[in-house]
Amino acid sequence: MSQNPIAETVASLMPRAKQELSELVAFQSVADWAQFPKSESEGAAGWVADALRAEGFQNVSLLDTPDGTQSVYGFLPGPEGAPTVLLYAHYDVQPPLDDAAWISPAFELTERDGRWYGRGAADCKGGFIMHLLALRALKANGGVPVSVKVIVEGSEEQGTGGLQQYAEAHPELLTADTIVIGDAGNFRLGLPTVTATLRGMTLIKVKIDTLGGNLHSGMFGGVAPDALAALIRLLDSLRAADGSTTVDGLASDAVWEGLQYPEADFRADARVLDGVELIGEGTIADRLWARPAVTVLGIDCPPVVGATPSVHASAGALISLRVPPGVDTAEAIKLLEAHLVAHTPWQAHLELEVVGQGQPFQADTSSPAYASMAAAMQEAYPGQEMQVSGMGGSIPLCNTLTSLYPEAEMLLIGLSEPEAQIHAVNESVSPQELERLSVAEALFLVNYAESKRG
Repeated sequence: MSQNPIAETVASLMPRAKQELSELVAFQSVADWAQFPKSESEGAAGWVADALRAEGFQNVSLLDTPDGTQSVYGFLPGPEGAPTVLLYAHYDVQPPLDDAAWISPAFELTERDGRWYGRGAADCKGGFIMHLLALRALKANGGVPVSVKVIVEGSEEQGTGGLQQYAEAHPELLTADTIVIGDAGNFRLGLPTVTATLRGMTLIKVKIDTLGGNLHSGMFGGVAPDALAALIRLLDSLRAADGSTTVDGLASDAVWEGLQYPEADFRADARVLDGVELIGEGTIADRLWARPAVTVLGIDCPPVVGATPSVHASAGALISLRVPPGVDTAEAIKLLEAHLVAHTPWQAHLELEVVGQGQPFQADTSSPAYASMAAAMQEAYPGQEMQVSGMGGSIPLCNTLTSLYPEAEMLLIGLSEPEAQIHAVNESVSPQELERLSVAEALFLVNYAESKRG
């Protein structure tokens, strides 16, 4: 990275950034009180608020959102007449999954092989540290040229929508000319990328009942309708033979025109076992960023250990449907529900419950903010031009902000490149990526302020 004053400042701040990320990662801030104490999330929120106050932010607040979590807000005024930029991150994290599978403790930032390991290191506690680094570098080199609002969410991973509901009830709070969502990532380590599209999503609980109670499989099997078998058949109806998602009436043939994802790279990133086929058809980018994808997240049925020879009376599942840009999630939910009703075998009793949803997102990549970011990334990553990609995941807040502030430009950047393994065991962040993206964000704020003055 070519050394300019901002880059030099960020480089000098990296030891402090590591210490701060270590402190923040130590909070077990999973926003599910059945799994982790609420005090852990409250501690993380307090840490974020203290960090903002230390940087001179005004009106720093712990916002009690309708889902029972806290989001942290602060405002840093800029020069008179300067535009306002909203910086977003979230401090809540996914549960660590299998503690035994972590090489080092999930909530203890550990350096290994040039990366920093810990839950939330990339997604998205590192994103908040990125914002701090960018702002500190600007303050050390003439000041922050824009007004800055920061919002750090406390329940993004749970999808319970607390911040979305709060923003809708207080629409004046997050008004901005441009919004930078620090919860995405580069397409490849070292390749500067903005994310232009997100798939929406819905979660649906499915319950099938066929009998008044379990029955002896020898005395009744072969005639009595098995709820678990009915569930298996129903779930199988959601996929074609090649694994493509098949929801009656939901289009699944869209094409992605931009940056492509080589199959060999995908197989390596996804750790697909040797000889196992990928599912679906079309390019990898088509399937990941432009088409729907259904996933069975869990099944309620007896485990193998302790199972009895029974015909089961009830069975259930949790289904996720990722909704591509251009499709309304509410309409996709109706189609999915109709599909499930139509494909339930043997007239079994079916119960459906929608437990989460979010709309897909598509940014305007022709906006002036994108030009400012492209120049900033090219300087922060010498020899590399900014790429524009999609992302298969969902950030429901993006559509809430787009709806509330239709004139605001929105960019998605972040630390979640493939090697980060977010949501999996042994999540990590590249300190070099943290450094370069912090420089890029600082340069973007300078470029953006100049573009607005011009």
